[in-house]
Amino acid sequence: MNSAVDTNALIEENQQLHAELQDLLEQARINQQIMQRHQAFDLRLISASEFRDLIETVSRLMPQTFSLEVVTLTLIDYDFDIRRILHELQIGLDEYQNLLFLTDPTAIAPMDKPILGPYRAVHHRTLFPHYQPASIAILPLTRHQKSIGYLALGSAHEERFTGNLATDFIERLASVVTICLENVINNERLKHIGLTDQLTGVNNRRYIEQRLFEEIARAQRERSALACLYIDIDHFKRVNDQYGHQSGDEVLREVATRIKKELRLSDALGRFGGEEFVVLLVQATLLDAARIAERIRASVALKPIRIAGSNESGEENSGATELQITVSIGGSAQTPPDSSIPTDTARARLLAQADQALYRAKESGRNRVVVGKK
Repeated sequence: MNSAVDTNALIEENQQLHAELQDLLEQARINQQIMQRHQAFDLRLISASEFRDLIETVSRLMPQTFSLEVVTLTLIDYDFDIRRILHELQIGLDEYQNLLFLTDPTAIAPMDKPILGPYRAVHHRTLFPHYQPASIAILPLTRHQKSIGYLALGSAHEERFTGNLATDFIERLASVVTICLENVINNERLKHIGLTDQLTGVNNRRYIEQRLFEEIARAQRERSALACLYIDIDHFKRVNDQYGHQSGDEVLREVATRIKKELRLSDALGRFGGEEFVVLLVQATLLDAARIAERIRASVALKPIRIAGSNESGEENSGATELQITVSIGGSAQTPPDSSIPTDTARARLLAQADQALYRAKESGRNRVVVGKK
């Protein structure tokens, strides 16, 4: 009797152990799958060489990998530097609603470690503008003791992120994202440098010609308006001859800065050569071009440009000098560009018409705007 009982007990215990072993094996299998997904995610993140790839990985692949309802990436960009570079590289930021930019230093309280817990609209709305999760994890992204942004994870489950949860894993995740983010931004900056005039910091001729081709092709397809401004600094040779090339460089930089302040983020400014600049105005008619050109002309003419002053050999003169600088501007528009002609031909025509208008502006006295055909 006792032997039978002992046998039955052993059988039951063996069955229990077998069931527990199966549970452990199943959990091990699940854990292995999770680890494989995490490793695949890390590899995808690390291999991202372009900004678009990184944002796709963070905003779309990360929620799937970690079973989250939302992931947002917020970049600190007080001076619009990152957005301007991305826009000029034609990376459409409107495609990614969970890519955010912080322009107000007081919008988010500084943090040096992850914050986990329930979602509170008053504190967390800035990082979750399109979805209200039940629990959140906010990871500061810091590089060389400098905050560059925040990675915010949101779950529909209240118990997913709590204050007593270990943060080792998500801190490691934040470190990987930070390094990858810095890498792709530097890569995009290098691309941007190749399309930037080193003296003035605006786009170079290669970029403007390429952008003109692309925008004209788009305007031909969509039957939309496009305008162009050709800008020349009046009597610029006199500045170089009288005050030296160093002072001439100062004038070029300041004029470029003033032009840029009058443009929209969607517009493009490039130094076309010497003292000439070209502005591409998207979704702009000839009337728009005239209005913007007049703003540019006035912004240059109304306030003298202060230079340190140097002679032709480059030696500084004593004291600073204020120069009254003016520009002449020619404008043209195609509303829309003729879709029956090649894009290259349409580009050449748009530039030629703006150049001809510029010539008429100079012939009629300089410091003025002329737009359209004669």
